Amino acid sequence: MKDRGMSAYSLTKTRFKEGMWEGLLVAQQGTVAPPEIMVTLRDQSVRGVTVAETAEAGRWVVEVPVPIEAVGDGVQTFLIIDAHADAVLESFTMIAGEVLGDDIRAEVELLRAELDMLKRAFRRHCLETM
Repeated sequence: MKDRGMSAYSLTKTRFKEGMWEGLLVAQQGTVAPPEIMVTLRDQSVRGVTVAETAEAGRWVVEVPVPIEAVGDGVQTFLIIDAHADAVLESFTMIAGEVLGDDIRAEVELLRAELDMLKRAFRRHCLETM
């Protein structure tokens, strides 16, 4: 049985510019195929995500376009997920509008998104073991 929640990849942000989040995806332990990357915002899939090979084996550039509907007041948290492992590789949050000095809304939004993902994985696990 596959170990859920652990990914064979790591993802590190390299830049966020002009509405495009970019990161470097690196395979651990010689894995050569890129994973299936899924990006969610408010539990909905983000379209236009790309995973492109680099000159080095086991490394890819991941680009996540910020959809126009995510631009506005409030906190928007994006989760970048290794779909096969059900593991969050990285996340990023945008806050617009009135922002307080020590605002924890972004952290709460991230926790909610990760909790929703865990609930889905747990329900799927319960169905598979019945």
